[in-house]
Amino acid sequence: MVLAGCTTQELNGYLPGFVDGETATTNQAERVSGLWTNSWIVLLIVGFITWGLMLWATIAYRRGRGQSGLPVQMRYNMPIEIFYTVIPLILVLGFFSFTARDQAAIETQWDEPEVSIAAIGKQWAWDFQYNGEKADNSDAVWTMGVQAVAAPNGDIVQDELPTLVLPVDKKVTLDLRSRDVIHSFWVIDFLYKKDMYIGRDNQWSFIPTREGTFAGKCAELCGEYHSMMLFNVKVVSEAEYEAYLDELRAKGNTGDIDEAYERLQNLPGTGTPASIESEGK
Repeated sequence: MVLAGCTTQELNGYLPGFVDGETATTNQAERVSGLWTNSWIVLLIVGFITWGLMLWATIAYRRGRGQSGLPVQMRYNMPIEIFYTVIPLILVLGFFSFTARDQAAIETQWDEPEVSIAAIGKQWAWDFQYNGEKADNSDAVWTMGVQAVAAPNGDIVQDELPTLVLPVDKKVTLDLRSRDVIHSFWVIDFLYKKDMYIGRDNQWSFIPTREGTFAGKCAELCGEYHSMMLFNVKVVSEAEYEAYLDELRAKGNTGDIDEAYERLQNLPGTGTPASIESEGK
C-alpha cells in the first residue's frame, strides 16, 4: 500500500528524468534507476540489521549495578567471524555482478545505428556533426557551439547554448571526441555520462524515448570555464529532426567538421577568429 502511493520519481530513487505518466528518457534509464534503487534497498536492509544488533548488544551487555572490572574476555568466536566475512563478500560479489551485467548491456553498441552523430568537446563548448552515408562524410551537417553566455542577472541564455537534436525512438550512436583536454559528456536526465579523450573516441548507443529538452554539461574539470561548458539535448519527432538537418544544409554547414573547423579558424569555446585575438594582443 505504501509503494502504491509513491510517485514515479520516488519509485526510481529520486533520480532526475522521470515524470508521472511519461515514458523514461531513454531505453536505458530504467535499467540505471533499477540498479540504483535496488542497491539502496539492500544497503538499508543490511543497515537496519547492523543497527539492530548494535542496539541489542548495547542493552544486553551493559554494565549492571554493582558490577566492576572487565567482563569475561573471548579471543575469538569462529561462527561470528565466518558470518561477518562471508556475508560482506556475498554482498560485494552481488553488487559487482549486477553492475557488470547492466554496464555490459548499456555499453553494447548498435551494429547499424539509424542515427550517427559525433559529439566533440572543446574548451569550453560543444560541436555536433550529424554524419551522412558517404565514406568521406561530404553529406554530413554540423553545428559549432560557444561556451555559455550569462545574462545581466546571471542566468544562462538558453537560446545560445549548443544544442544536440535527436529523433525520438531511433537507434542513436554518439561518437564522443575531444579537441584538447579530457571532457565528459553528461546528459543529466539520461542518467549516463562518458569521458572524452584525445586519441581515443568513446561511443554511446541508446534510444531516446521521450520528446523534450534536456540539460547537458561537461562532468570533468577541464579548465577555467568548465562550469560554462553547457549544452542542451532536444528530442523531437523524425519529421522535425529531418527539417533541422535541412536548415543546417541551407546554412552551408556541410562536409566533415574537422575540415570546416580548420577553415574557419575559430577558437574553442569563444567563436572568436584567431586573427582578431592576435590583433587584440
